Amino acid sequence: MAVHILLLLLAVSVATADEDAFIGANIGTELSDMPHPTQVVALLKAQQIRHVRLYDADRGMLVALANTGIKVAVSVPNEQLLGIGQSNSTAANWVSRNIVAHYPATNITTICVGSEVLTTLPNAAPVLVNALKFIHSALVASNLDHQIKVSTPLSSSLILDSFPPSQAFFNRSWNPVLVPMLNFLQSTGSSLMLNIYPYYDYMQSNGVIPLDYALFKPLPPNKEAVDSNTLVHYSNVFDAMVDAAYFAMAFLNFTNIPVMVTESGWPSKGDSNEPDATLENANTYNSNLIRHVLNQTGTPKHPGIGVSTYIYELYNEDNKPGPLSEKNWGLFDANGDPVYILHLTGSGSVLANDTTNQTYCTARDGADPKMLQAALDWACGPGKVDCSGLLQGQPCYEPDNVIAHATYAFDTYYHQMRKDPAACNFNGVAAITTSDPSHGSCIFPGSLGKNGTMANITAPSLNSTISDSSAYKIYGSSSLRSILTVIRLLVWGVVFL
Repeated sequence: MAVHILLLLLAVSVATADEDAFIGANIGTELSDMPHPTQVVALLKAQQIRHVRLYDADRGMLVALANTGIKVAVSVPNEQLLGIGQSNSTAANWVSRNIVAHYPATNITTICVGSEVLTTLPNAAPVLVNALKFIHSALVASNLDHQIKVSTPLSSSLILDSFPPSQAFFNRSWNPVLVPMLNFLQSTGSSLMLNIYPYYDYMQSNGVIPLDYALFKPLPPNKEAVDSNTLVHYSNVFDAMVDAAYFAMAFLNFTNIPVMVTESGWPSKGDSNEPDATLENANTYNSNLIRHVLNQTGTPKHPGIGVSTYIYELYNEDNKPGPLSEKNWGLFDANGDPVYILHLTGSGSVLANDTTNQTYCTARDGADPKMLQAALDWACGPGKVDCSGLLQGQPCYEPDNVIAHATYAFDTYYHQMRKDPAACNFNGVAAITTSDPSHGSCIFPGSLGKNGTMANITAPSLNSTISDSSAYKIYGSSSLRSILTVIRLLVWGVVFL
């Protein structure tokens, strides 16, 4: 199977009154052939990635990001934390050299002071809050404290008893650091930064956490996790962890600090003892996570308030130590080639470009089935789309539902019209995407073959002018299709009686 990727990473709806929720990407550098900063920025532009997080303040990257408008989170590396946390002047010099020298040409919005300090560098914990304050004081002195926020990414493992979320609390041994840290975040209007990895939660649960629950897959209500105190249903690990963070902060009497997820993702390859580190699962998790943010879904505790999230990560890092999965969290390889195409149909006008610049027209998520049926009838009739490929026994008959069949007809019409954006509307029930909707032997117009060239189209001709094709005789009559649906239901009824 050909493996490609498409990435949709744009600023979207409101998370707080001050800033929209967004999806961003972490840029790690442990590659044997790290792309030049200008190549990295070219990839970011091509993918419309408008938010990035660096693990340092590399001058080459900051220069390359200048005048792009891309919002940048820079980091104080852990190895520099002790020096900065013990000296106000050292912090001031760091800000002068790495922030003031590049701002505003480079749109630096955030400084991450260290990363998972309490769990990976506990000897630096006593100076962590001082480091936050010293960096912030240097920003104040440069009149940049309103433009640039300061925080520190924490591991979600600091939250104990995370389910049910309403009972969650931080590891109390760290309260002497966490309480002043939260005071700082609250007083400066900054976010609690949290790294959330449902993959690890799933792997370490010994089967308690279902895979679908970790991957954001839709669950029936009786399969959702229920908070026994609030009776709130949770359909995924991500939301439960975010709400656990809110409840843990509330346990310490902090109720107005937003949560930002600085790392989350899923590996696409693993060792033999990591069977769920697969392309399919990585695609499913990241696609669902991005859609979750774009849809402003929020969490059960804060519905409708999006949670800004950085995907871990932009590149596969082949020099990372540890198991095979550690090297395979990326969306792209070192050449900028995509690892897989994210499933991001129905994204409306928010559109990314994959590295092949192919676009498709698909049924919009959540579209009214009756409107889809009407649009399908039109496409296969007056629209002159040859819909014979949707007949039973043909490659695109399955799945036999109006969404899949409408997508086939919409995309064929869109390509007949030479991909004119106006040809992908259908009264608002269609949307342009760069996710290839082909599946199995059903190859859509414009789909790419394994070698990266245009595949032979096995779908019906795009130039068909036959308005009374056999497929249209089925789909052009909604009443006949309704009769067929009733017949199918009667058959199913007999089967289950």
